[in-house]
Amino acid sequence: MNDIIEILKTLVGFKTVANEPNLDLIDWVENFLAAACFRIKRIPSPCGRKAGLLAKFGNGDGGILYSAHSDVVSTEGQDWTSDPFVLQRIGERVIGRGTTDMKGFLACVLAQARMCRDMPPAKPFMIALSWDEEIGCRGIPYMVDQVVPFLGCPDLVIVGEPTEMQLCLGHKGKVSYKAICYGEAGHSALAPNFKNALHVAAKFILETLDLQLKLAKSGARDDAYTIPYSTVHAGIVRGGVALNIVPERAEVSFEIRHLTKEDPANILNELDTNSESMEISTVYQYPGLSTNETDPVWKSLKALTNVPGPIKVAFGTEAGFFANIGLRTAVIGPGSMDGDGHQPDEGIDIDQLRKCSDFCRTLQHGLHSVLRVD
Repeated sequence: MNDIIEILKTLVGFKTVANEPNLDLIDWVENFLAAACFRIKRIPSPCGRKAGLLAKFGNGDGGILYSAHSDVVSTEGQDWTSDPFVLQRIGERVIGRGTTDMKGFLACVLAQARMCRDMPPAKPFMIALSWDEEIGCRGIPYMVDQVVPFLGCPDLVIVGEPTEMQLCLGHKGKVSYKAICYGEAGHSALAPNFKNALHVAAKFILETLDLQLKLAKSGARDDAYTIPYSTVHAGIVRGGVALNIVPERAEVSFEIRHLTKEDPANILNELDTNSESMEISTVYQYPGLSTNETDPVWKSLKALTNVPGPIKVAFGTEAGFFANIGLRTAVIGPGSMDGDGHQPDEGIDIDQLRKCSDFCRTLQHGLHSVLRVD
């Protein structure tokens, strides 16, 4: 475990907050994997301030692809008891931003990767490391089309988001939108003579609420989720410049988190989006994950976790991108999103890191047994 904790200490020390540069961490991981004899492809972001990596040990198709993201959420406005970017060990826990989401998983994978040179696995060992997952999976779309050409076709993709090492086979997709609402500027003393953009926005927000109630009552359902239906959520409203001026412009940021069996475009069409007083644009989106639960590989894989499952999770991941190019994909990783993810004093139990390390080692060297049902 000391090796994993030392790697995690280094990873946490890189302040890779989403939407900020991550190149220092990418440089370090690239050098780490090069020393372990991995072949590496670096994929720069369009802005050039960030990058992702694809890495492979071994030749040919098959093997396991471990997927992680390099970015973490901001600590701004949070009350931490220590420096969030300096790993602290307190008893049987380590504390630091990203320990759970998801540098703890990455540390376990890198520790296993370093062993490949002296103990080569029978099938390829692969890593995908992305950027800006935390702000809508912005990096992985630039990487996913290069996965198979560079890495070959893995037998299995493990996305290591925190599930407390439970096998996860599903999550909802998400589309984020911005609605621009238009009105007419005028003196507030004459407000009834002008169209107020905030009124347009307020009416639209009430429509999203009505639609949410409709989805809850008669929309598609999947009772494996805590919220078993698709959701519509308005989260940010901006508008107006002064109290004595009728607002001529307002913005509403809203999202649709949808079951994979529902098309978010059809949900959006339930809203009145054709008004001349409003324009709606898509900000970002990522696909949901809906794995074929009857695949017998999952039974073998679950047996390696020694915990209940399979489950479906409320949060989004990059798993749907891999599944959509035809790769067998699951989400399994150490730590608790509910208990630690995105929170002040984020931490992870060392026992979770140990279980993840054992899982990766057993899976890599016992992959043939997991796949023998094929």
